[in-house]
Amino acid sequence: MSAYGRDGMTRDELAAFADGLLTAALGHASASGSLITLPGEPGGYGTRVDGLEGYARTFLAAGFRLAGEGGTDPLNLAERYAAGLAAGTDPDHPERWVTPVEHPQAKVEAASIALILDMTRPWIWDRLTPLVQEQVVDYLSAVVGDDTYPHCNWVWFRIVVETFLRSVGGPWSGDDIAADLAAHDSFLRADGWFADGDERSYDHYAGWALHLYPVLWARMSGAVEADAPAGDAGMPSLTRRERDAAHLDTFLTGAVGLIGADGGPLVQGRSLTYRFAAAAPFWAGAIAGVPGTSPGLLRQAATRVVGHFADHGVPGPDGLLTLGWHHPWRSIAQRYSGTGSPYWAAKGLVGLALSADHPVWTAPAEPLPVEREDTVSLFRAPGWAVSATAADGVVRVVNHGTDHAREGDRVGDSPLYARLGYSTATSPLLDTPAWTRPGDQSVVLLDGAGRATHRTGFRTLGTELVDGTCAVLASVAEAHWLDADPTAPDHGSGRPGTAARAGTVTTVSVVRGAWEVRCVRVDALATGDDGTPSARSLEISGWAVSGSEISHGASGHVVAGGMRSRVVPLSGALRAGTREAADATPLGPRSAVPFGHLDPDATVPIGTWLAVAVELAGGTGPTATASPGAAPRLDLPHAAGDGAVVHWPDGTRTAVVLPPPEPRSDAT
Repeated sequence: MSAYGRDGMTRDELAAFADGLLTAALGHASASGSLITLPGEPGGYGTRVDGLEGYARTFLAAGFRLAGEGGTDPLNLAERYAAGLAAGTDPDHPERWVTPVEHPQAKVEAASIALILDMTRPWIWDRLTPLVQEQVVDYLSAVVGDDTYPHCNWVWFRIVVETFLRSVGGPWSGDDIAADLAAHDSFLRADGWFADGDERSYDHYAGWALHLYPVLWARMSGAVEADAPAGDAGMPSLTRRERDAAHLDTFLTGAVGLIGADGGPLVQGRSLTYRFAAAAPFWAGAIAGVPGTSPGLLRQAATRVVGHFADHGVPGPDGLLTLGWHHPWRSIAQRYSGTGSPYWAAKGLVGLALSADHPVWTAPAEPLPVEREDTVSLFRAPGWAVSATAADGVVRVVNHGTDHAREGDRVGDSPLYARLGYSTATSPLLDTPAWTRPGDQSVVLLDGAGRATHRTGFRTLGTELVDGTCAVLASVAEAHWLDADPTAPDHGSGRPGTAARAGTVTTVSVVRGAWEVRCVRVDALATGDDGTPSARSLEISGWAVSGSEISHGASGHVVAGGMRSRVVPLSGALRAGTREAADATPLGPRSAVPFGHLDPDATVPIGTWLAVAVELAGGTGPTATASPGAAPRLDLPHAAGDGAVVHWPDGTRTAVVLPPPEPRSDAT
């Protein structure tokens, strides 16, 4: 069995992997080659879009292979894709492409086509007949002046297309490019991170879109703005190319710490079916020549992410990428996902565009940060504490800043964004109930019928490191019940609907190693018409673990897939329990979640701290089924705002100042 996720991949191994993907996909090309329609149920945008995606996204991989080999083409990729290009852009051809005017998704795919036509110019574009070149320009020109692009990473799709058009003498708009670059700049946040739009949308799009496109665009023939002064007050002497590379450099110093020892990326955010596209920002760093992360570490990070999926049977026996993660699992898809969508994973192969003598391929390999030592760090932009443990190779994120919404919004919690924790070894519950009933890595109030509240729109109270070994994060949520709108399109964010206030809940996470001590205080409860609170109980849930088999230890202790998940009550009013779910994550057919809850005879206390210890351990070190060790202990304050002290199992103590209560309004 290979161990690419442990050792990385050589350039030859990665090239063979890419060639296998291309050969299998091209077996599903239409007669003209313009449409590559992969088997399976059509996506939410229909078969015509699926076929265009199949062409455009595999064209990325083909282009990287051609560019990296200087046009050497044993698979005859240039000729095959050129034939498809001629038919797809011919408005009278029966296998023509849906246009950017006819469907917005064509705007996304147009960018991939334009990017590769520029990258492979000597071998494809320059060899097209004048008629086909004219057809391509006409097809792409539909984007010029189009003001319907979403205000998110999509701005790059228009920038790339118009940059290519400029380079071949086609129509383009300087105003469009200037506006889109300004929008991109507005997404920049602390430490080189980007939000995917104006919301608190932090996910893999920061790397595989908002960092990758600037690097590739700056090398396009028509990207004259890349070498113009950036106009940034913080970096006034830099060109845009240099400034974007500096932001990427800062981002990567933290991002390399988000990869598990087995190469697994964080299972968080939408479009997870793009899988090893998560490797793209590390290749972008190599292309840009960033100084802060060595070429050997960049290669290890990128190839071990790809290798993680290769080790887990991706692609499948037929050589095709499916909607799924390690295996086909359609529930991971969003509404916009079709049979060709997974091939955006090709972005994780962009390192193949670099020749074999590039430093990223020749530098000595370096271990990933999680393999060197235990670390705890803060990512300010997304509001994350990142805890990596070398013994099991797992990277965990505790989240008090990301929900794919804005502060004050009252929508549902997206399992992909609003949970309190994500990791490289677990998946949040993603089945249908998980979108309306937060049941893992959540703090919820429960009504008499067991309906759970949502926290999206919460306010981050603070994040800090203590002694370099412990992180403390806090947030306060106006917890709300939600009658979700089942007809709303699924783009990964929380479900909209009608919200009703349930109460104010403050949560503090104290993070160290495999443990989080989670302190919860209900500051206020909303009352019903009869004057009594609608919330009857409180639940604090831990990590969902998944696998073929589940074993239960003591109450609040479950093991699945080699991972141990525990919730240990640290307050006398709380009791521990577990529940299971079937086919709820892409990591296994069975999942289990431990949780703490109020004693059935107790009422929800106001102004009183309650606490649990939450553990996730296992992975590559000592087996998760071994007898669990001692849990942390906690000295809770007697009065609001007093300090608490966490006693860790190794004898270390951490003092924490807990936040005072939020002001009450329209509450008991």
